[in-house]
Amino acid sequence: MATEQSGDELSFSRNKNQSTGLMMRIRKFNPREVFTWKLAKTWAMGQGLAVLICGTAICSQYLATNFQVNTPMLQSFLNYILLCVTYTTMLLCRRGDGNILQILKKRGWKYLLLGLVDVEANYTVVKAYQYTTITSVQLLDCFVVPVLMVLSWWILKIRYKMVHFVAVCICLLGVGAMVGADLLAGRDQGSTSNILLGDGLVLLSAVLYAISNVSQEYTVKNLSRVEFLGMLGLFGTIISTVQMVILERNEVAKIQWSWEVVLLFSAFAVCMYTLYSCMPLVMKLSSATSINLSLLTTDLFSLFSGIFLFQYNFSGLYLVSLVVILIGFITYNAVPTPAAPTEEEEEERSRAADLTTSSSVCEQGRYYGAAASQSEITKQEVSVRIPAEEVEGDEEEQKADVEKKDRRKEEKKRRRKKRRHSEPSQNHRGGSDFAVGCSTKM
Repeated sequence: MATEQSGDELSFSRNKNQSTGLMMRIRKFNPREVFTWKLAKTWAMGQGLAVLICGTAICSQYLATNFQVNTPMLQSFLNYILLCVTYTTMLLCRRGDGNILQILKKRGWKYLLLGLVDVEANYTVVKAYQYTTITSVQLLDCFVVPVLMVLSWWILKIRYKMVHFVAVCICLLGVGAMVGADLLAGRDQGSTSNILLGDGLVLLSAVLYAISNVSQEYTVKNLSRVEFLGMLGLFGTIISTVQMVILERNEVAKIQWSWEVVLLFSAFAVCMYTLYSCMPLVMKLSSATSINLSLLTTDLFSLFSGIFLFQYNFSGLYLVSLVVILIGFITYNAVPTPAAPTEEEEEERSRAADLTTSSSVCEQGRYYGAAASQSEITKQEVSVRIPAEEVEGDEEEQKADVEKKDRRKEEKKRRRKKRRHSEPSQNHRGGSDFAVGCSTKM
């Protein structure tokens, strides 16, 4: 019974401490630390990127519905060729380690894989609309966020807290509200020819986008923005050209060119080029996960545009979805996501720890050395004192023995003197006795 009571008391005290700690955190909460200029700037730039993506979607939809043009690789090729002309040329003009030849020797194969991943991510998500519905694409496209978190934890060594997972769940609830609004408005458009294939393509594009974004964040924060965009433009142009010739040469040949088609292609290319050029700037300010949470509002901008351009039906859940996503985004950015220390930082910390431990050991050695010397001195003093005391004791004993001997000698002398004084009287007595005795015998 006593142990049960003690266990209950411990659990009660722990719960009490946790509740008091939570109350202290709530009291210490300062809105100015959360609603900062950096947060507003990140949100505004993220919404700007969402508007650019919305522009590409509108251009693609106009090309598909009004002019029967379905050429995702040709559209991506225009973006990559603009990146190559701009940023790859800048790399050609560099000297030293930043030159394109040096980059190709050191990291060329990595950028080749990155270009392949980015090209296929753009292609698969556009191709998915031919097999599945818009609702499925909107729902499954959110799969990029958890994949990003896993890759950021593994590659970038970012350590998330519980509040970050809660914030992501809040943002996904906002997306769910948006999909519900689409269903209520009857906007479940798209093809249903092969829903399983379409959903698989959406998931594949989400994984590829996550890999591309994590690689972009690592390159921008550790190398340079120009290097990333230049190499992506170079290999993206080569890969998209090959894939366009193989897969879309018939579709490109069927295009009936007009000024409207050219304008739509140009608008798409400008929006994509601006998106790719500005994305590293926003990513350097925040992170890939934060940007993708902000980009969840892209479908909302597309819907708001479709209300005016394509006569979509409006629903109040769209505004609810926007507010919920905004709350999730603010919650995610309210607590920083610290990165685990790199190998160099760990080595520096270990060296600093070794220095501190060695200094402490030296100080302890000095302290113990001083203590040992003091103990040796005290031992020597004790050893000196002990024989001195023993010598003093021996001398006293010797003095006492000498005194005893002297006393004995004096007593012997006194006895001898007494005996000498007593001998004549005894002899006189003995002679008279002898005389008497003799006379009696006679």
